[in-house]
Amino acid sequence: MERRCPHLMDRTGQDIHAETEELRKQGPVAQVELPGGVLAWSITSYELAKQVLGDERFAKDPRQHWPALINGEIPADWPMITWVVMDNMTTRDNPDHDRLRRVISQGFSARRIESARTLVEGIAKRLLDGLEQVPAGTAIDLKKAYCYPLPASVVCDLFGVPEEARADALKGGEVNVSTTITPEEAEANVEQWHKAMEDLVAEKHVRPGDDLTSLLIARKSADDEVLTDEEMVGTLHLMLGAGSETLMNVLSHAILNLLSHPDQLALIRNGQIGWDAVVEETLRVQSPVAQLPFRFPTEDIELGGVLMRKGDPVMIGFAGIGRDPEVHGETRAEFDITRADKTHLSFGHGVHYCLGAPLARLEASIALPAIFERFPDMRLAVSRDELEPQGTFIMNGHAALPVYLKA
Repeated sequence: MERRCPHLMDRTGQDIHAETEELRKQGPVAQVELPGGVLAWSITSYELAKQVLGDERFAKDPRQHWPALINGEIPADWPMITWVVMDNMTTRDNPDHDRLRRVISQGFSARRIESARTLVEGIAKRLLDGLEQVPAGTAIDLKKAYCYPLPASVVCDLFGVPEEARADALKGGEVNVSTTITPEEAEANVEQWHKAMEDLVAEKHVRPGDDLTSLLIARKSADDEVLTDEEMVGTLHLMLGAGSETLMNVLSHAILNLLSHPDQLALIRNGQIGWDAVVEETLRVQSPVAQLPFRFPTEDIELGGVLMRKGDPVMIGFAGIGRDPEVHGETRAEFDITRADKTHLSFGHGVHYCLGAPLARLEASIALPAIFERFPDMRLAVSRDELEPQGTFIMNGHAALPVYLKA
C-alpha cells in the first residue's frame, strides 16, 4: 500500500473546496489529521462514498468500534467529542439503529411532512413581514435574519421546544459544528447541550403537547418498542442540530448562487425551470456538510488504494462528492440549474439516509420562492469574494450573507 502524508485539516475552514482538491491529490481516499492529532480518512469519491455508506463493515458506533475512544485515549475535552458521545441512531448500528429509526420515523411520515407545509409557510411569512421593515439601502445579514431562523423555528415548533428554551436547545448544535473551539468549550458544550435536552424531555413527560417529542415519548412502534429517555435526548440532539444547521446552509447557498447568476434566476422567474432544480443543484455543488464524522471499519479494508485499519475513523467528504470529476466532469464546480445530472449524496445513502430529507426539501421549496417573490430586487451587499467562511471544516457555509432587500 502507498504511504501518504496526512493532510492537516484547516480548523478554520477558510476554503472548503480548495482543501477538498488538496485531499483529492492523494486519491479518492485521503489520510487527514484532525484536532488533537487524531488521524482519520476522508473519502471524496462519489462511488467509494456510496460504497462505504452502504457497507455494514463501516460501523457507526464509536463506543464499540473506535479503540482510541474505548481505551480512553480520546479525552472528554477533545474538540470533536460531541460527534462520538451523543447517543442516537446516527451513532448506532443494527439492530439498534433499525429499532430507533422505526420509532422515530413515525414522526416523519409523508402525511406528517405534508401537514408541516402550513407551519413552514407561516414561519416564512412572519420572517418576511419582519424583513419588510428594513429600510431600502440598508444591508442585512440574510443568514441570521432568514436562512437560520426559518429551519430553526420549524424544527423547534415540530418538537415542541418552548420559546424560552430555544436558545439553549439550539446552542449545542451551533457549537457542535465548530472545529475551532477550545477543549474547555467542547467539554462545556456536551454538558450544556445534554442538560437542555434532558430538561425538554422531562418537561414533555409532565406536560405533553401536540409535538413530535411528546409523540415519541408516548407512542410505541409496531414491535412494541419505545425510546428510553437517554435515547430521546440523543434523538433531540440529532434532530435540532441537523434540522437547523444544514438547511441554513442550503438556503444561503441557493440564494447566493441565484443572486450571482441572474440568467439562471430569470429561468426560474419565467417558469422555464422549477425550484426543485435549484435545491438539487445547490445540494450537489454546495453540500451543506463538508466532512461528516464518523464511520469505523470493523476489519482491515482496502479502499481507493489505501489500507484502512480496523477502527480507523472515517469521514465522508460530501463537499467533494458532489464535485467528483468522475461524475460531473470539468463543470463540476459550476452552479447550473439546467444541468441534466445533479447526482449527489448530500442526504447520505443506505440505512443512515437522512430521515429529514423530505422535510428539508419541503422547507426549501417554500422558503426560496417566498423570499424572491417578496423581494424581487434583492441583491448582494458585498462581492462574492468578500464573504467570510463559516469557520469549520465540518460544515460548508459562510459566516454571513449580507444583502440589500430593496432597490
